[in-house]
Amino acid sequence: MRLSALVLTALLLGGTPATAVVGGYESPDTPWAVALLDGRGNFYCGGVLVAPDKVLTAAHCTVERTLLGERDRRPGQVRAVVGRRDLDTDAGREVRVTAIRRHPGFRSVTTGDDIAALTLAEPVPHAPVPTGQARAGDRAAVHGWGRTAEGGTPSRRLRTAELPVWADADCARAVPGYRPDGMLCAGHPEGGRDACEGDSGGPLTAGGVLVGIVSYGRGCGRPGEPGVYTRVVRYLGEI
Repeated sequence: MRLSALVLTALLLGGTPATAVVGGYESPDTPWAVALLDGRGNFYCGGVLVAPDKVLTAAHCTVERTLLGERDRRPGQVRAVVGRRDLDTDAGREVRVTAIRRHPGFRSVTTGDDIAALTLAEPVPHAPVPTGQARAGDRAAVHGWGRTAEGGTPSRRLRTAELPVWADADCARAVPGYRPDGMLCAGHPEGGRDACEGDSGGPLTAGGVLVGIVSYGRGCGRPGEPGVYTRVVRYLGEI
């Protein structure tokens, strides 16, 4: 989730999970991009198809925040929508989630291990995305249905923004507590293009492979404030 005026206090205590894409464009065909719906049918996070019956998302997307505090989302409360770029249509397939496996090391977005795997009730006929490494300077793309500006309105259509991947040393200078073993960061130094509220759990791709999961950031598209992503290859085999 990205910062809004309503969560300023949370940011001052650390960081906030990324919750559409700022400065982007409507996505081309992305059959592996997944929208997660809650038990009321409302979109709340993104995800990415990595196998016919497996979706990766952010660990913080498996926790529901209510007026009474936080609680784990149960599999029966989550549905995955695959192959639907426009959320106001019935394109693609909506599938029940039967199991949620959150990384056991996850405590908060700023401490890392922000990744979870969802098992679908049945395989879907859409091509998953392969996973791979990202290097400093790679041209990456983040995909999501979140807000198109800080404090703006969410997008009902999947959007994409292109971002350069930063070197770990630069990320460490910009992001307190940055962990190069499990995180990477991406963004334009001058700002203007970024993930935003609603993009949590969505994919960051580079060269046709999945390299990151949207985790958190400060604001949306602010100069000198890159988005922080979970480094997916670090966790293969652990979830």
